[in-house]
This record gives sequence, structure tokens and C-alpha cells, in this order.
Amino acid sequence: MLNLLGLYEKALPKSMTWPDKLATAKQLGFDFVEISVDESEERLSRLDWTQRQRAELGQASANAGVPIMSMCFSGHRKYPLGSRDPLVRQKSLELMQKAVDFAADMGIRVIQLAGYDVYYETPGPDTRELFIEGLRQAAGMGARRQVMLAIEIMDTPFINSIQKYLEYDRLIASPWLTVYPDIGNLSAWRNDVGAELTQGISRIVGVHVKETKQVGGSYPGQFRDVPFGEGDVDFVSTFRTLKQLDYRGPFVIEMWGDSLPDPLAEIARSRRFVCDKLKQGGY
Repeated sequence: MLNLLGLYEKALPKSMTWPDKLATAKQLGFDFVEISVDESEERLSRLDWTQRQRAELGQASANAGVPIMSMCFSGHRKYPLGSRDPLVRQKSLELMQKAVDFAADMGIRVIQLAGYDVYYETPGPDTRELFIEGLRQAAGMGARRQVMLAIEIMDTPFINSIQKYLEYDRLIASPWLTVYPDIGNLSAWRNDVGAELTQGISRIVGVHVKETKQVGGSYPGQFRDVPFGEGDVDFVSTFRTLKQLDYRGPFVIEMWGDSLPDPLAEIARSRRFVCDKLKQGGY
């Protein structure tokens, strides 16, 4: 397969060291790892690592032969760009700048941004406008260091389709702001996944591969911790569409290992499942 296949860091046990995570990803057959910088203070503190700590991670990556090509940056859940609190917005931009600098230092090509204006606050037209202004500043940070920012299609209605992302793409009008669809989330919201991918193909820089269960009636859907093969995602049709669109970017398997009794065995099974669906889709 010409496309690279990556593994989300959180699929691996949190207790593992970075050298072990990278070596394990290699042993399991993955081409790269996507690092997580979430809203926990532990992971946010990575953005304040010294040059020595960054060099140690770079050396571990080189030793394993597994690059860290992308960052899933969900720290904006806690410190959102659209917050009504100016101190929170200031913090969100400070974290964004640190994430861009970290990525530039580590050779990370893409920072995936959560498509939320706010998460723990009540959203409104004002939070949307604040989000747009913050996003414009973030795109400028990425442009300065030549680091790509990509909005993830999320598990809330704010940006739950590529069509909604394209509104912000037009408003920001930056080559450094793109989209990173999660096909599980696209499916869970009952989007026409093929049409969505077709509409956004020129802006897609990565694809999260995740199983989900669809929203329906009073059921809120299930957006994580659904084993591959036990949800509603039509992987073969989705991969067939991407193949027809000549998508050559990376795929990243997204799962959460700490909720599993034997995460390494489940990662191996999930990789086999996804690779089989990719093959059926023409890859």
C-alpha cells in the first residue's frame, strides 16, 4: 500500500515509555505514530519540554525507525479558542504557539485541531466569532513555521461534517488550515460519507480510521471505544471512495488501549481488520 498507516498514541498503554511505544508500533506493522497532546496537564506539559527532552524523543524515534508525523492536539477542549473568558483565549493561543513550535522542532507535519468553539461552555454566536478570530491567528502561527493545521471532524454538532469545515476554510483562506476527517465521526452523524469526502478531497491531509455507532432518535451515538467490526461504519465503501478520489495521504487507526484488557492483541486485530477493508476498497 502506497499510503502510510499510523497508530494513535493512546492505543498503546499509557505506562509504556516512548522508546517502548515506538518499538511496539514498529513491531505491530505501523509506519508512524500520532502523538497526543490532550487537555491533561501531564500531556500539555510536553509542550514545555526542554531541547534535551525533545532530542531524546527524536532519538528514540530514529532508533525505532518510526517517525512521529502528526499531533492530535485536543488541549483546546480545556482552553478553547472561542471561550468568553479572555484569559482562557490567551491561554489557548499560547498553547497553540507552543504546539506549533514543538511540531517544528520534532519534524511533525500536521497538528490536528479539535473542531470546537467551546466544549465546557454553552456555545453561541459570540463563541463562534471568537473561535474564527482565534483560528485565524492559529493559521498564521502555522504559516510562519510551515506547520500544517488540520481541523478534525468532531463528536459535537459544531463541526461534524466536512461541509461545515469548508465554511471556516473559506473564512480563513489559508493554505495552512486544512481538514483531517474522522470517518467514524462522519458516519456517526449520518453524513453521506462519500459525498463529504468528495467535496473536501482537495483539503484532506489525513484520515482517522475509527469505529462508531450512529446517532439516532434518542440515542446519542457512540464515538469511541467501539471495537472494529461492531459499529456502523461502512469502511469498504469509504475506502473505495477515497481510492477513486486518488487519496494518497496517511490513515491513522484511532483507539484507546487503556480501556482494553489486552491492548496489543486488539491493536493487531484492528490493524488486520482495517488492512482487509482497505484492500477490499481498492488499496
